[in-house]
Amino acid sequence: MTKHIGILLFLLFFSFSNFCFAQQKYTLSGTISEAASNETLIGVTIAVPELQTGVTTNEYGFYSITLPEGEYQILVNYLGFKDVVQTISLTQNQKINFQLVEAAEQLDEVIVTEDVEKMDIRTPQMSVNTMSVETIKKIPVILGEADVIKSILLLPGVTNAGEGASGFNVRGGAVDQNLILLDEAIIFNSSHLFGFFSVFNPDAIKDIKLYKGGIPARYGGRVSSVLDIFQKEGNSKELKVNGGIGAVASRLLVEGPIVKDKAAFLVGGRGSYAHLFLPLFNQDNTAYFYDLNTKLNYNINDKNSIYLSGYFGRDVFGINDSFVNTYGNSVGNFRWNHLFSDKLFSNLSLIYSDYYYGLKLDFVGFDWNSGIQNFNVKYDLKHYLNDKLQVNYGLNNIYYAFNPGKIAPSNAESGIVEDQLTKKYANEFAAYIDVEHDITKNLSLGYGVRFSNFIRLGQDELNVYENDNPVLFDPFLLVYQEAEPIETVNTRGGGNLATFNNFEPRVSLSYTLNNNSSVKASYTRLAQYLHLLSNTSSPTPLDVWTPSGPFTKPQLLDQYALGFFKNIKDGDYSLETEVFYKDIQNRIDYIDGANLIANDAIETVILNGEARAYGLEFLLRKNEGKFQGWLAYTLSKSEQRTPGRVSSIDNGRSNLETGINFGNWYSTPYDKTHDISLFASYDLNEKWNFNSNFVYQTGQPTNYPVGQFEFQGLTVPYYGLRNTERLPDYHRIDISATLTPRKNKNRKLQAEWVFSVYNLYSRRNAASINFRRNVDTGVNEAVRTSIFGIVPAVTYNFKF
Repeated sequence: MTKHIGILLFLLFFSFSNFCFAQQKYTLSGTISEAASNETLIGVTIAVPELQTGVTTNEYGFYSITLPEGEYQILVNYLGFKDVVQTISLTQNQKINFQLVEAAEQLDEVIVTEDVEKMDIRTPQMSVNTMSVETIKKIPVILGEADVIKSILLLPGVTNAGEGASGFNVRGGAVDQNLILLDEAIIFNSSHLFGFFSVFNPDAIKDIKLYKGGIPARYGGRVSSVLDIFQKEGNSKELKVNGGIGAVASRLLVEGPIVKDKAAFLVGGRGSYAHLFLPLFNQDNTAYFYDLNTKLNYNINDKNSIYLSGYFGRDVFGINDSFVNTYGNSVGNFRWNHLFSDKLFSNLSLIYSDYYYGLKLDFVGFDWNSGIQNFNVKYDLKHYLNDKLQVNYGLNNIYYAFNPGKIAPSNAESGIVEDQLTKKYANEFAAYIDVEHDITKNLSLGYGVRFSNFIRLGQDELNVYENDNPVLFDPFLLVYQEAEPIETVNTRGGGNLATFNNFEPRVSLSYTLNNNSSVKASYTRLAQYLHLLSNTSSPTPLDVWTPSGPFTKPQLLDQYALGFFKNIKDGDYSLETEVFYKDIQNRIDYIDGANLIANDAIETVILNGEARAYGLEFLLRKNEGKFQGWLAYTLSKSEQRTPGRVSSIDNGRSNLETGINFGNWYSTPYDKTHDISLFASYDLNEKWNFNSNFVYQTGQPTNYPVGQFEFQGLTVPYYGLRNTERLPDYHRIDISATLTPRKNKNRKLQAEWVFSVYNLYSRRNAASINFRRNVDTGVNEAVRTSIFGIVPAVTYNFKF
């Protein structure tokens, strides 16, 4: 670790020395926005062809580039918008704000004959996928509802546990190892209706990025990936309304100016209503969701802007009013953008996030409430030192409050005694510096370090165990058992329970072979201090998060990646290939028979192990023309191991415990050897657009019985080692057709019909296989459970 930090400090010194001796230059800066709405645009390329250099806008649409004195042709380029070419005479610092027009609205096409380097080839950033909202809305998904999470599953290295499964897995990582951000606020559960939909309303989204590796130092707290999503800011020019009516849910979004060209609002809502039809089938059950997206922004002056954004969502699932399950996220963020100079941009964020889970069981007479809250303060700065060097640095502090669960009687007749599981508290602080550095014409580096500090704060009750060991091993039965605490102490005001410090270096490089191809490499170190307690392949809302502490160490990742990237036919096609290797320390595992629900001594069923994942990713895209799409393939392996501990107690037998699976590596529940995804989109004409997906995955690991025994007349199956069997392979085809009436051109109301079919050939993919004894024949049998066959849907979308 000291060696890594030394190298980084040397690079930083070299960078600043290079800056100090640089010649006098002038700075061109400003913001780039959409002409029709004043919505700032993220990732716009501002290129200077004759110098073969350029820069991209940050998350708030700001850019800054420093150049020698002279006259230059500036090219502004962004996917879906017409290029802007402007000649400037740079004799002093200048601020120029560009407004881009959608390609469909521009009449005169700008043709640039000079060869401009592809910025995605040159940048050292790798293992990152972006997806436009327009593409997400084209991808056919279940029940016709455009879905962010379902869409990213078509990217290489991204899978989930199957139909109806919540969350997603990245490069063999677990669901809890993904950091999901909505306007910088942490989302702890990204699913509606237990995984059938995601919580993100595509109408309200502006930008989506998925970081699978080479993660910048400004991100931390998870060891697998970062899904960074920004909401729209609102149209400050005119009132706009758009929405859609689908088979099971509808949505509506309204945005418009508060003060024209200075302040705007955005309000969007979604809700499902399929449960309203259940009474027609004599069903009293309920299953629905609703959510609300809001945002306000105010441009105070050229140097200051403020934003207030929020999200609120709830899911409700009930059976005859005797069982009611409610869960969801609530987040809010106040942001202040400040421009200290034309080279120094800052953002201050005050963020609140809350995940709530509630359960009401009338037939036993109790209410259950649990959740996690956090308060987050972030201050990020971006310093554009010169055209070759940019530095990002900042601070971040998060305070957590964990409520594992509170049980209370729901009525006077209930025999339940009110009880509160011990609440837990923690604080996570981080400071980082990240450098983007063009060393030579062909070599670019990204390097930085993040320092993270995690403090597990005191709590009302803390169990104390003999020899500090909450998990016991029986050397005669060869099984793990829960230890009984010898006492319980109150540490709420008596100091911290545990403190962890980690340096997390990040290095990535890009070497440009020519204008159209490059090789890239990266190393990433990450620390994760929160753990999701779940022993299922797909998390449920009942799963509880717990912080690192005296008995649970933080997860530590080292990831290495190497890739080759090529633009073909001037960017009409692109090819991305990467190999990666991930090593994770302190990945938690569970003893056999572990009870995770309402367990106030969770440390008695947890063991610390390790995990690893490695593989090859391939992505071929067609980016231009009537026919577009991509082919993604991933070959990978994801494994976990929990070796036995060495006991300090002499029991007359071996002091080495058996561990899990006798300490051998075994497949994680989300290991998929082969994963193939194909997406194709064809614009037949202005009226019709056709889209299709094909998905194939190796069946996920599972457990089948290896034998059975008779006990009091019952046949009882028993199982062998973990995850040695697999479900059948998963595959399906989805199709959709979008009809845009020609009369749209002559009226303000723009509308479209989307016809989709999910699982076209009605493949009965196995969600699980259960074994039971047939009551008629007495023979044991395997029963496949499938969630969906063929599912047609129709959606009506509109805007005006």
